[in-house]
Amino acid sequence: MKLDYNAPVVLTFALLSAGVMVLSNSTAGMVGQGYFSTQPGLAWTSLTTYFRLFSHIFGHANWEHLFGNFSIILLIGPLLEEKYGSQTMLIMILFTALITALLNNFFFTTGLMGASGIVFMMILLSSFANLKQGHIPLTFVIIVVLYLGREIYSAMKIDNVSQFAHILGGICGSIFGFAQKDLKAIRGTNTSGGADTALNTKDPFAM
Repeated sequence: MKLDYNAPVVLTFALLSAGVMVLSNSTAGMVGQGYFSTQPGLAWTSLTTYFRLFSHIFGHANWEHLFGNFSIILLIGPLLEEKYGSQTMLIMILFTALITALLNNFFFTTGLMGASGIVFMMILLSSFANLKQGHIPLTFVIIVVLYLGREIYSAMKIDNVSQFAHILGGICGSIFGFAQKDLKAIRGTNTSGGADTALNTKDPFAM
């Protein structure tokens, strides 16, 4: 038997984040704060700003922060990557990173660091695993109430946790889940559509 790199996007994400944590610790946090976090008041004339819009998901405040996020990502991420494909999974992660960074900067004066938004995206997306056309999964409703409800409540308290990023990540996961539902509906409709089927069933998240 040999080890299988079964979820390349999720595993690479985890390994890169661990590598960033090592570099950050070895430079007293300078690497993490300088390149793997967003800062308030983004300078759009700096190329580093555009890198940070995506790289902030690789940075973490400490090992406990990283372990907390990736214990969930490594649990459900491979299942999602197998279901939706590596390319689609990568696009979902990058889109969530971008939208959380932009909106956090627009509405708040605090920076952003960590993969918590990705965690919540995956949690909400996983509730669509057994989605049926014309139905809203009860698991989705329960997860929204438990996870996002808790984050909305926690946002009323002052701490160092970005509940806004968690909520946005959950919203992104919900959008992706419903988008996949619509894609399935299109595929079902076009099954007998002859030559148009291949054109109309293209994955909306694919490059």
